[in-house]
Amino acid sequence: MSDISEVTRGRLRRLNLIMVFPSIAVGGVLLVALDTESWWDAAVLGLGVLAALLAFVSWTAGGLARVAVPCLVVTAGVWLFGVLVAGSGKAVFGLSVVGPLIVPRLPRGRGWAAAGLVAYVALAGATRFLVTQDDPRGVLIEFVIVPAGVTAVVTGLMFPNKRFYDVVEELDESRWREAELAVVRERMRFASDLHDIQGHTLHVVKLKVALAQKLVHRDPGRAEQELREIHSLVGDTIAQTKELAYAQRRLNLPAELENAKNLFEAAGIEVHIRRVAYADTGVSELLGQVLRETTTNILRHAEAEEVRITLSGTGISIVNDGAPNTPLPELGGLAVLGQRVADEGGTLTVEQEDGRFLTAAAFPSPGPDPQETR
Repeated sequence: MSDISEVTRGRLRRLNLIMVFPSIAVGGVLLVALDTESWWDAAVLGLGVLAALLAFVSWTAGGLARVAVPCLVVTAGVWLFGVLVAGSGKAVFGLSVVGPLIVPRLPRGRGWAAAGLVAYVALAGATRFLVTQDDPRGVLIEFVIVPAGVTAVVTGLMFPNKRFYDVVEELDESRWREAELAVVRERMRFASDLHDIQGHTLHVVKLKVALAQKLVHRDPGRAEQELREIHSLVGDTIAQTKELAYAQRRLNLPAELENAKNLFEAAGIEVHIRRVAYADTGVSELLGQVLRETTTNILRHAEAEEVRITLSGTGISIVNDGAPNTPLPELGGLAVLGQRVADEGGTLTVEQEDGRFLTAAAFPSPGPDPQETR
């Protein structure tokens, strides 16, 4: 299981804890208070309620396995005590909580385990006939049919619950793989750009070196010129490679916008793009670099489900959800871009709040604000 899947599973379990735990606690306390006649009965039945609460809390924390057996033994014993001593059909409460939590999570034999759980509840309830002369029909309903039926229904409902968590895990794993694939595609695009820069240059250099070798004795002047051109070409290639490595190569903003949209959609992230106006030529390249760096950061570090991109004539804003609830991390590529944006008279804003991450670059408007277009 990936870390992302475990985080999502933990969030769902905590949600269950917040929504269901109060009902279990209040229901258990009321059953004990209303169905006992002595402090001894209340203590034993209360122990069953406590075991049920402990099992439920451990389940929400992902640690049910550590307390499963003790809680199951305690609640099974409390049910038998309730049948034979306390005369309480509601003593099955703890077992009807603990058993359904455990059975669907067994590695195998879950169906047999569910049947065994219901059978134990019914058989233990039937032992009430050994110690009472009450109306058999009433005893059958209170100690056999109702407890076994409730246990069977709750256990049956927990199987879809388990399947739901499995589906969530599968979706998270798929989303994680899609995000990794998107990052790989971005790396391949970088490699393609690097090949475009250096592959052509090396091929041209090879031809010019071969030509210079042929001319070195026949036409030294021409050979010298070829060598100067090789030197200049290599220098230009080094500069272009450096620009590519530091995300300073000239970028096409519309192409970057389309590429970001494709990468996000490939990673299963919903994308909303709003173009207020076309970016000015003077700032288009820097806005493209900000978009590319932010896209990579979202794919690598966020658990985003939605990204909103707003593009104006002098700026861009990218907002994504799924940001961790931690202090703003140390910026790497964005810090470098922030300095470049500042050198051009603009500002780069990076904010993280309430699970949302904002990256925005803005430059002074050269004239009147353009009219909003759709």
